Amino acid sequence: MATRTTWIDLLDPSRAEVEEKAPTTLHPRALDQLLEAAEADDEPRPTLEGHGDYVFGVFLIAVAVPEGDEVFYQEVDLVLTHDAVLTVRKTPPGHHPFSCAGAQQIQQQQPELSPGLIAYHLVDDVAEAYLTLTDALNDEIDELEDHVDAWPALRVQQRLSELRHDMLHIRRTLAPTRDAVRRVVDGRIDTEGAELFDRDAELHFADAYDKLLRATEALELSRDLVAGVRDYHQAKIANDQNEVMKRLTAIASLLLLPTFIVGLYGQNFRQHFPELGWSFGYAWSWGLIVVTTIAQLVYFRRKGWI
Repeated sequence: MATRTTWIDLLDPSRAEVEEKAPTTLHPRALDQLLEAAEADDEPRPTLEGHGDYVFGVFLIAVAVPEGDEVFYQEVDLVLTHDAVLTVRKTPPGHHPFSCAGAQQIQQQQPELSPGLIAYHLVDDVAEAYLTLTDALNDEIDELEDHVDAWPALRVQQRLSELRHDMLHIRRTLAPTRDAVRRVVDGRIDTEGAELFDRDAELHFADAYDKLLRATEALELSRDLVAGVRDYHQAKIANDQNEVMKRLTAIASLLLLPTFIVGLYGQNFRQHFPELGWSFGYAWSWGLIVVTTIAQLVYFRRKGWI
């Protein structure tokens, strides 16, 4: 009869708590990683690797907050031995930590689950979170696309920049997560003694790997959608500038003919301008200016420039 795997779940633990609860003696580097708080500019790289008689893992989960137009990261670290699982969850500043409730409920329903299969359910939750994230990103992109004509250009440019930055950051997290799971699928995680990931666990991890592949493809699609919105926005700005140039050209043309007429009759060659001797010469010049201006207005209106 298989023994029940001991699952120890710690939230923001101290060094003393980790040393007391750890199911085996941990390498100093692994211990430091379990205790280190992730910094926004120096987040750990997701990994899953053998450390002697145990497997050590680090996973980051990107979570979108549509209300605040932001993405934050949850961290959960794993230590797997042949009869125990240690999870260390860290609370992101101002947000909630990653929840292991789904995997814990499955373990309660199936007490015979091995540490490798418990790890699979945790990783599967991580993969599902990334699929949910890509759906949320696509919703954000759809919202931006719907409002690109209504929002001010500065707001659109700022949102485009935020989305591109978020997706690049997610890509740097998702790719190593996918690679870490692939190492289990390929059987490239070695530990001393019995294997922690048997054939059944490897097949289950293959399902999680497929989900991470789908999330990667969805993220690439999201990047293409953002690029499409950016190109449309740039084309819209160029078109708006063309419209402005048309109006400025029309205004300059409207002023050009009156300026020419005034300059023409303002020359000091009285004998060559019989109109200047007319009693209605002043009215004639004004009439010429008004008629030519009206003619230009009608022409530019028909062309749609004003």
